[in-house]
Amino acid sequence: QLVESGGGLVQAGGSLKLSCAASGFTFDDYAIAWFRQAPGKEREGVAQLRPSGGTIYADSFEGRFTISRDGAKNTLYLQMNNLTPEDTAVYYCNAPTNRGTYWGPGTQVTVVS
Repeated sequence: QLVESGGGLVQAGGSLKLSCAASGFTFDDYAIAWFRQAPGKEREGVAQLRPSGGTIYADSFEGRFTISRDGAKNTLYLQMNNLTPEDTAVYYCNAPTNRGTYWGPGTQVTVVS
């Protein structure tokens, strides 16, 4: 099970830190990721964190967003800086495990100018 939190309303140029708490499996064992879905658009990948600690970012987010995890808390994070109204979306965490692919219910991020 995955549960995201930390979304909200923020002004353009501001920051938010999203969290995704996992239960039933260990984040450290899998390549976990953040996705987002803006109104009227398809879900898109934001960033991925591999078991090795390596990270991959979609071009739009490199330098503004940072994915990380806390193994002790089994929690994934997404630090988002310099937000723009185009970042308004529901943000989801994703974990493809050997028992299936898990998605959280999402957390809404709204950026106003």
